[in-house]
Amino acid sequence: MPDSTPSQPAATPKIRLRGVRKSFGPKHVLNGVDLDVGTGESLVIIGGSGTGKSVLLKCILGLLEPDGGRIEIDGEDTTHLRPRDRERVMRKFGMLFQGGALFDSLQVWENVAFGLIQGERMGRREAKDIALRKLAQVGLGKEVAELFPAELSGGMQKRVSLARSIATEPEIIFFDEPTTGLDPIMSDVINDLIVKCVRDLGATAVSITHDMASARKIADRIAMIHQGRIVWQGHASEIDRSGNAMVDQFVHGRADGPIQMEILHP
Repeated sequence: MPDSTPSQPAATPKIRLRGVRKSFGPKHVLNGVDLDVGTGESLVIIGGSGTGKSVLLKCILGLLEPDGGRIEIDGEDTTHLRPRDRERVMRKFGMLFQGGALFDSLQVWENVAFGLIQGERMGRREAKDIALRKLAQVGLGKEVAELFPAELSGGMQKRVSLARSIATEPEIIFFDEPTTGLDPIMSDVINDLIVKCVRDLGATAVSITHDMASARKIADRIAMIHQGRIVWQGHASEIDRSGNAMVDQFVHGRADGPIQMEILHP
């Protein structure tokens, strides 16, 4: 006898993409991306260079406008927002940029507090108190707060960038190649901090990386993009038995396989 209990409606994804396309002249970068990210989920998007990872991230952030398709944040179509509405949606976001993108002329605490002071018009004293707490969350003491970025190691700069990305306590955090340029040990430290900070905030996380050690560590779910389309997605624990030849080639770093790199010969 069938269950007569009415089914519960599926929860609205924090982020939903449907048929997202983006081209630059004749080059088609995104070719109809469909993707959902649940509230509180950590999704990692993997793929080779030039596959559309960064362009996809910029489209979700609103830094690029897609040529077609729909991008929803909390069920709201954000594809063609007016500036004031875009600003409202952007307040939900935090971002850790690939190169750190710290301001050389600002002290560490000012970098961390930048969004609080400039975006939320918070007083400097209150913003500094929050910045110090966020630096402590990523394992950096008060003595670091008064330094300038050039006085820090690469790993410390990355931790400052992480502290800045969580300073406004965003609902969604984007991580762009968070371990690029770091040695394996520091990469693992950053991965652990990302997991801890995202969990403490209860935030939704979207990361792009080609570092499989990082992907395995920080992802609840992994999606692979190739030639502007999502070719596989699944739980992080399923990545080694995906049954997808492109995923298998990428995960094991093999030159031979369905993904062919263009090599120019002199």
